[in-house]
Amino acid sequence: MDKELFEQLQQSMKEAVAIAKGEMQPSRVFTVAVPDVKAVREKTGLSQSLFASMIGVKVKTLQNWEQHRRNPTGAAAALLTIFDREPETALKALHHVA
Repeated sequence: MDKELFEQLQQSMKEAVAIAKGEMQPSRVFTVAVPDVKAVREKTGLSQSLFASMIGVKVKTLQNWEQHRRNPTGAAAALLTIFDREPETALKALHHVA
């Protein structure tokens, strides 16, 4: 590895530690606004069990999201956003015959 790249990586790691400790603010933050999960599922016309299976979560998890006891995060939040904006495309992409 070349010396300049190694120094950049070292600096990045120092910044990551400082951010984790609250000593420094991140340069940018990415957030995904989570849509109403029940409304998203209803757009697809699928039952809770079929929708949960399609997106790879347990039915209980989906129910918790729909009843606002928990909130989806990360990839689940992003996938639900895709279903919200383009339900037909998402269904086709996941090989569901609508």
